[in-house]
Amino acid sequence: MIASLGAYTVDRRPLAVASFRRLWVASAVGAVGGSFGVVAVPAQLFAVSGSSVVVGAAGAVSFVALVVASLWSGALADSRDRRTVLLAAHCGLAATYAGLWVQAALGVGSVPLLMVLVACQGLFLGAIMTTMGAAVPRLVPAELLPAANSLSSLTRYAGSIIGPVLAGILIPAVGLGTLYLFDAIALLAVVWAVARLPPLPPQPGPRERTAGLRYLAASRLLVAVLLVDLAAMVFGMPVALFPELAQHTFGGAPGGGPELGLLYAAYPAGVVAAGLLSGTFTRARRHGAVMAGAAAVWGLTVVLLGLAAQLWLALVALVLGGAVNFVLSTFRNAITQAHTPDALRGRIQGSLTVVLFGGPHLANLLHGAATSILDHRLVICAGGLLTAVTVAAVTWAVPELRRLGGPVAAGDAR
Repeated sequence: MIASLGAYTVDRRPLAVASFRRLWVASAVGAVGGSFGVVAVPAQLFAVSGSSVVVGAAGAVSFVALVVASLWSGALADSRDRRTVLLAAHCGLAATYAGLWVQAALGVGSVPLLMVLVACQGLFLGAIMTTMGAAVPRLVPAELLPAANSLSSLTRYAGSIIGPVLAGILIPAVGLGTLYLFDAIALLAVVWAVARLPPLPPQPGPRERTAGLRYLAASRLLVAVLLVDLAAMVFGMPVALFPELAQHTFGGAPGGGPELGLLYAAYPAGVVAAGLLSGTFTRARRHGAVMAGAAAVWGLTVVLLGLAAQLWLALVALVLGGAVNFVLSTFRNAITQAHTPDALRGRIQGSLTVVLFGGPHLANLLHGAATSILDHRLVICAGGLLTAVTVAAVTWAVPELRRLGGPVAAGDAR
């Protein structure tokens, strides 16, 4: 009975690979202890400037830096040892948090200095995410990529929940500066794990920076995967409307209250729940169909969110949506990693990182603009329907996606 239940909980098979296990455990430490800055940096910026505009500008600076780093580091990861690139990026991020700690401890914080450090944070995070996505397929067999991506996403999402909650508790007790120090120390665990990785030298292949984009554009399968993911993120991500939904539909207080907090918490709760039950889907053989199906169901949960007249129903929709989106992201990563030659994985991952972070920003812009002429609930429903219809159209137009079976190794020496 216990053994049968274990098949449905977290799929731990990749942890049998020693290098991946060390990296995953260290990343779990870094995901929690290295996420305090998510709260600490905006808090300090607001304390120094007294302006939410400055806090918003910092987000834009970080996003631009992350995009630049993703594209640049993708090419670097295909031409240099990926272990070396990862080591340099993690050391740079740890040094950035150490710099944040020093300026807070010395009381020399200013908006220009913080903006420079925020840009550094975005640069190193972009390099880490891109290179990590290209490195994992060199550490685990192709058939374990869904499980490996599931484990990585689980730690990232759990850290994004636990870290900020702990930061909110710790700020009054220890101050912002100490949180930055905690971030830097936690990242040292990841630096140690990366240093213990085997060498990951570049494989023979084209070195032009545009080679990845050419390969991506020429692959009907990868274009279909990208379009499905974009539809889910852009049409079906109405996070910008949560404040209006909480206040005008569910009677929340102006400026925020429990209703708003629950709306924001429901989606990641569903993500974590799916991660804890990853054994139910990571062994699936029809990877393309599972990914497309998850994206279509996500669109339907968004429609349910828009139709919900009671808060509990909206929360159920978001929890279900978070769960299916976890499945979507797991197989999106596994498909792109398995069906990209290793010599191009860095550049492909760089492009996907830009889409991953740019999609939600575009979603906020589109949903916000649409509510200037339409009711917010109608906008949410329309976005969900557009998601489902777009996914169905892409799946019909590209039968390779719905017929796609298990991963195909891209010639790695494992």
